[in-house]
Amino acid sequence: MTDTERPPDRTDAPALDAYSTTVIGVAREITPHVASVRLRRGGGSAVVFTDDGLLLTNAHVVGRHRDGAVVFSDGTERSFELVGSDPLSDLAVLRALGAAPPGAVLGDADRLQVGQLVVAVGSPLGFAGSVTAGVVSALGRAMPAESGRATRIIEDVIQTDAALNPGNSGGALADSAGRVVGINTALAGFGLGLAIPINATTRRIVGTLVADGRVRRAYLGLVGSPAPLPGPVAERTGQDAGLRLVHVVPGGPAAVAGLHAGDLVLSVARTPVTRAQDLQRHLFAAAIDRPLPVTVLRSGAMVDVFATPTELTAD
Repeated sequence: MTDTERPPDRTDAPALDAYSTTVIGVAREITPHVASVRLRRGGGSAVVFTDDGLLLTNAHVVGRHRDGAVVFSDGTERSFELVGSDPLSDLAVLRALGAAPPGAVLGDADRLQVGQLVVAVGSPLGFAGSVTAGVVSALGRAMPAESGRATRIIEDVIQTDAALNPGNSGGALADSAGRVVGINTALAGFGLGLAIPINATTRRIVGTLVADGRVRRAYLGLVGSPAPLPGPVAERTGQDAGLRLVHVVPGGPAAVAGLHAGDLVLSVARTPVTRAQDLQRHLFAAAIDRPLPVTVLRSGAMVDVFATPTELTAD
């Protein structure tokens, strides 16, 4: 038999490409920490994030359920109880009743870049341990979240092209180092993947859920969008962007304080504001009913006001 007739030697096949090697490594690292959530109706996924059996998932996955079961990748099933749920961030914390895998390593979504590789692990359509991969398509997206009779907006959401389907909600979105940087949600559909970012604000929400079972928030009644600062103002303040107010709720705390649509927010509580997340960091329980200094740029002049947030309710 000549060399041209000899069948190819499998040992001569090229090694896995770098992309495949990375995805395989992340999948092996993350999959043991991701569980299927089983409820009387519906379900989803959840991520173990502490070594004592706490899991993070979407609030819409558990809905009004107080308990259910989680099934890990090795087939182990445990009952769970709801620790706390926050529909306004679409996050909930569960506690596995019995031995569970150790917690996954949590990353920092604020370090993500558009185009970066991410891997999603969850239980779409009940198929546990399913892995998809893609890239970060965009950062700072917004998505609606249902809370009682009201629809709120969750800001600073991660958009990815990693395929997500019903059941993926509550699962892990991980970076190439195997760190969980987001909690997936399959609400968007149409091949659009969204994830709640793991960052300082999320960690604060999760910590409050673990401690108190719920999150109290301060409310100003405004909607903003990042906008660049004029050159002279940027030089004076040392920041290159602010938060342009696109809507101020009539009669809300911001309106009562004299803020208007078109104002460019520069700082809140004496700290710079360049995006919605910077404002949200101030709007927790400690800010309720306490005057909050806000500096805005209006018609070329800096204006200082004091806005007193009220408590945000789900009505």
